[in-house]
Amino acid sequence: MIAVAPNGARKTKTEHSVIPITPAELASTAEHCLQAGACMIHLHVRDKDQRHSLDPLLYKEAINAIRSRVGDSLIIQITTEAVGLYEPNEQIEVVKAVKPEAVSIALRELCPDEPHERQAAKFFQWMSKENIAPQYILYDLDDLHRFKGFRQRGLIPGDHHTILLVLGRYDKNQQSDVNDLEPLLNAIPDKCNWWLCAFGKTESLCMQRVIELGGNCRVGFENNLHLPDGEIAPNNASLVEVIKNKSKKLNRSIANADLARGLMYFT
Repeated sequence: MIAVAPNGARKTKTEHSVIPITPAELASTAEHCLQAGACMIHLHVRDKDQRHSLDPLLYKEAINAIRSRVGDSLIIQITTEAVGLYEPNEQIEVVKAVKPEAVSIALRELCPDEPHERQAAKFFQWMSKENIAPQYILYDLDDLHRFKGFRQRGLIPGDHHTILLVLGRYDKNQQSDVNDLEPLLNAIPDKCNWWLCAFGKTESLCMQRVIELGGNCRVGFENNLHLPDGEIAPNNASLVEVIKNKSKKLNRSIANADLARGLMYFT
């Protein structure tokens, strides 16, 4: 499975002229990335000043624009990323207002400490009843151990889960190290389908290792602007194309959205 994260919460057109910001730009990017091999788009929206936003109306506008171009041929996953602006209850409320097909949740943001556990558990149960598919974002071994504990205690419902491992941090000039992946993989609990995102020019090298090990890839301008040769990528679709070609060489077929929905336990 290949997901594209085409803009993120931070980058603007000053960093790349074709970073999609408006609903129309996001819809066009979604269509091109679908054609390149993506089955899911990880969606951020911005306000009129291009700042990160969790405004439900902005999400609905972007989702409608994307659906008008690609129908159900892409999974649309919204983010609850806080970026230091939003509290856990605000992250929860945007999901309840939008009711998306899928959502990514940084466990450490939505449930930063024990007092937030009851609220988080009720939210996770609500998502399960609403058939909203969560992807739990885990940044390090501490996050993985907390996630395991949440599952064992029944705070996270269900028997199978989708997780995204983050190899590195959102720092300037960040470059992920593929050697940092093994300790995270050793800590993944059973019955999880796992994805990875990585930062900078080493993104494709990290993704090759993911493909070899049976994982799934999230790429795009949110974390990386470069092709494997170090040149600036012309667009998000070109980064998706790189992963599709690597997958073919390694004899792994590419999942479309319908297959991905089954693999991620949407049904």
